[in-house]
Amino acid sequence: MIAHTWNPDDYRQHSSTQASWAHELIAKLDLSGNERVLDLGCGEGKVTAEIAARLSSGSVLGLDLSPDMIAFAREHLPPERCPNLRFVEGDMLDLPFDGEFDVVFSNAALHWVPDHGRVFSGIARALRPGGRVLLQMGGKGNAAPVLALADAMLEEEPWKDLFDGPVPRYAFYGPEEEREWLAEAGLTPVRVELIGKDMSFDKATDETSGARAPQVRGLDGLMGWIRTTWLLYLDRLPEEARPAFVAELANRYVERHPSPDGRIHVPMVRLEIEAVRPPG
Repeated sequence: MIAHTWNPDDYRQHSSTQASWAHELIAKLDLSGNERVLDLGCGEGKVTAEIAARLSSGSVLGLDLSPDMIAFAREHLPPERCPNLRFVEGDMLDLPFDGEFDVVFSNAALHWVPDHGRVFSGIARALRPGGRVLLQMGGKGNAAPVLALADAMLEEEPWKDLFDGPVPRYAFYGPEEEREWLAEAGLTPVRVELIGKDMSFDKATDETSGARAPQVRGLDGLMGWIRTTWLLYLDRLPEEARPAFVAELANRYVERHPSPDGRIHVPMVRLEIEAVRPPG
């Protein structure tokens, strides 16, 4: 798996929607409090810390391929602050665990990895018999209007000459493929479904005061989201050209997809998976 160059602090400021969806997903875990949990693609650690807060006598291990994300998580969530929380750098394609976890969790990470079958095999090995899986990622049709505009830009000057390699594709799959890969890995699917979501950005900047940081909104929010998450596109452009690409893509989207309520809306599709490792 390729390690992309992430900016943890920038991502944290522009991932409030992903965090809210993660909060909804964590509630579905229905934790007892004594579980050992593995969080795949933990990023800068705020979601992993929320899981840890629900484990009175359990623990959680956050794993991410990005050394920058792991360093950020360790700095901001040290053991003295979160004694039941630990972070390791690692590749979800090559999980080294054997029967260590009661739950494997992941939010907004697996669409970076084309080979879900290999990830599921590693998850099956990592789980104890009877262990549970809860995953959410981008699914088939996710952010389709944004991707269509980005692909069109890569056929135009100057982008087609600046872009290194073929047009990228995220691993946005549907339930049929995932059910097959789960079964091949020895995991029993419980629920595999596509869920439509709305990602929206208010048209104005909320100038809050005091200790709270201003909420990034409107076109700036859309550009921040593109800049911090669409790295399959941005990493293949020269660094000095990336801000102009982000700005042009965001402005094209706003012009071509106006909304009567004055907000910017992006249609998202999440693929959510619940599965179990059979007991015995």
